Amino acid sequence: MIDLDNNGNLSFDDLEEIVMGLIINSGKARSFAYKALEQAKKGQYLEAAELMEQSKLALSDAHKVQTKMIETDMGEGKIKVSLILAHAQDHLMNTMLAKELVTELIELYKKINS
Repeated sequence: MIDLDNNGNLSFDDLEEIVMGLIINSGKARSFAYKALEQAKKGQYLEAAELMEQSKLALSDAHKVQTKMIETDMGEGKIKVSLILAHAQDHLMNTMLAKELVTELIELYKKINS
C-alpha cells in the first residue's frame, strides 16, 4: 500500500500504483456484481449474495485508497490530479453506481420469482 502520509508528495510510480489499484479493484467489484446479477437471473440467490459480498470487499479496497487520498489532499491540491487519476476515479464511481443498481435488480428478481 502506498504511503499517502508523505504530505501528498507522490512519485510517478506511487501515483501509477494508486491509479492501478483503483482501476483493478473497481473492475473486480463491477465484475463480481454483474456475475451476481447473472446468478440472480437464474434464481441462484445464495450464489448471487456471495458474489455481491466479493464485490463489496473489492469496492471497499478501492474506496479506502480514495478516502485516504482525499484525507491527504485536504482540498489543498497536495496530490497532482492527472487525466489517468480522473479516469480511475470515474471507474470507481461507475462501479459504485453499478453495484447499487445490481443490488436493486437482484431484489426485484427475488420479488418477481417468489
